Amino acid sequence: MNHSLGMAIEMLVAILLMLTIGYCILLNKRLTRLKADEHSLKAVIAELITATEIAERAIGGLKLAVRDVNENLGSQLAAATQMSDQLYRQLGEADNVVRRLSKIAIAARPATNPEAAPAAKPSAAKAVAAAAEAFSERRRSNGLAA
Repeated sequence: MNHSLGMAIEMLVAILLMLTIGYCILLNKRLTRLKADEHSLKAVIAELITATEIAERAIGGLKLAVRDVNENLGSQLAAATQMSDQLYRQLGEADNVVRRLSKIAIAARPATNPEAAPAAKPSAAKAVAAAAEAFSERRRSNGLAA
């Protein structure tokens, strides 16, 4: 019996050693896969770092471009404001010129019939003034200076 008990213990140890070897082989395969995943993960991280650096450089370039555009737009906006003010003043001067021309045209019109002149003169003057006013309004609405 001693002999069979020793043999059973030896068989139990052999079976446990075989299970341990099998488990070590399984762990080795998992570790190999983990190492492969680690290498691919390192490659992905390196690509991500490169992409991040490229994005940071692109953002820096965009910030410079925005700053340049903002400065250019500000100067162009100031120039447009000055041009608008200048055109507004010129329109006012053009209105004054049209009014003076209409007064000159009214004053320069000769009176042919002394009796008909007082009656015809106000209506002709009103017509010239209305035409000049309509002309200046049309020019103003079209954005053109006379």
